[in-house]
Amino acid sequence: MLRETNADVVIIGGSLGGCAAALAAAAMGKTVLMTEETAWIGGQLTSQAVPPDEHQWIEQFGCTSNYRKFRNGVREYYRRNFPLSDQAAADLLLNPGNAKVSRISHDPRAALAVLLEMLAPYMHSGKLVVMTHCRAETAETDGDRIRSVTLRNVLSGASTIAVGQYYLDATDCGDLLPLTGTEYVTGSESRSETGERHALDGPADPQDMQSITHCFVVDYLEGENHTIDKPADYEFWRSYRPDFWPDRLLSLAGVRPTTLEPVYYDLLPGGKGLSFWEGFSLLTYRRLADKNNFLPGTFPGDVSVVNWPQNDYFLGSIIDVSEEERSRHLYQAKQLSLSLLYWLQTEAPRPDGKCGYPGFRLRRDVFGTEDGMALYPYIRESRRIKAEFTILEQHINPQDRSDGQAENFHDSVGIGYYAMDLHPSTGNRHYIHLPALPFQIPLGSMIPVRMNNLLPACKNIGTTHITNGSYRLHPVEWNIGEAAGALAAFCLERNETPRNVRNNQKLLTEFQTVLQRHGVELAWPENIMN
Repeated sequence: MLRETNADVVIIGGSLGGCAAALAAAAMGKTVLMTEETAWIGGQLTSQAVPPDEHQWIEQFGCTSNYRKFRNGVREYYRRNFPLSDQAAADLLLNPGNAKVSRISHDPRAALAVLLEMLAPYMHSGKLVVMTHCRAETAETDGDRIRSVTLRNVLSGASTIAVGQYYLDATDCGDLLPLTGTEYVTGSESRSETGERHALDGPADPQDMQSITHCFVVDYLEGENHTIDKPADYEFWRSYRPDFWPDRLLSLAGVRPTTLEPVYYDLLPGGKGLSFWEGFSLLTYRRLADKNNFLPGTFPGDVSVVNWPQNDYFLGSIIDVSEEERSRHLYQAKQLSLSLLYWLQTEAPRPDGKCGYPGFRLRRDVFGTEDGMALYPYIRESRRIKAEFTILEQHINPQDRSDGQAENFHDSVGIGYYAMDLHPSTGNRHYIHLPALPFQIPLGSMIPVRMNNLLPACKNIGTTHITNGSYRLHPVEWNIGEAAGALAAFCLERNETPRNVRNNQKLLTEFQTVLQRHGVELAWPENIMN
């Protein structure tokens, strides 16, 4: 007999957006059920091991107050639990890893602890129930509404029927959309369809999606030997060279995403390779713990997550393919990452003329997985709903904005800023890295063209392949999730639909006021780019 569980809001997927949605809906008094396929909630911050990618104003403005609470919570977590150096302890803007790419790089376990702490009042009171190791298997719909979703525990096989009034898809791949018959798109659009400068010249390609990356964490201990067993597919990856890459993928050669000119990466700090930034090295790129931030002996070496150009996997898509093909690509993505580690340990060129850095230690303890890899691959691109409004390149690309401002959306439910950053894709396409203006998140991009009680809460909103590159990063995903959770609660309180909220100015103004009261910024300061 199937067990049934009920909640006002059912969130499928415990991604970063899912956590923000759960926090918002529960804070507004609604009961929430949130599922998660892995053991950890938090998505790209935790199970995928990607430190926050953020804009340059993040310490002052440009995110929701709840996202700022999370960031402050991370710093407090380190202050409470770690023996910081005097300099780090005095730094109000503590960056535990001093990573080049993030102003608050930190261990994924710290992110998980802070997220659980933020959700704790609602979990302890029973308003929020979190079901880990669960994925959606089927859904029952009635016309334009979802009636229930059947969940399966991936460990025990037990099934549960989840019944709610609103369903939020907060999976990283948009998994609820095909199960419910919700209209969606994938991959790259045609220029003739969107009018975007950088869309495909020819027909759309639904299987042309950004690469995924199976991240892992290492520390570096000079003089020690932590070489792993040779991966099964190492010889393939050792010799693999993409047509568009300057050298073999397993090398220290790469390109500048903005110009595609070849560069040579430094592996450790202090080298002389060409780089994006002065002092750049791959080890410090996404460093999670700078040992100099802590008292001597706390960390034997710097700790870093390996999410580098060398382990971007783009040989095939994991979305809308057979389960066999999906499993094959997930396996190969892991093999690529393991092969990169083995290459670093055994063959990477050294300044002293030798080869290999056996001191790179795979930190299996971080995730507790048998192979030491992250719990889930980093997913850059999802299924995207067919929405009432689709965000196009010409809405945010400075080349298309004569006034120097992104498109002003009257139905804004948040803001964000990040370049249109697209990694090499499964269509054998190179980087696309375009500037963007500080932008808004229009509510219309979160309203499906037909379904009435489903909302996107992750990177599955109405963007294109191009604009997804800007709307996929941490603060924006959080804002999307928070707006979705708040919208579901708002609609329940007023017995309205999301579509009516967007298309009725009085309701829209009321909802935007609720968001602002909860600390969601709806517009950027004027002339921010001047």
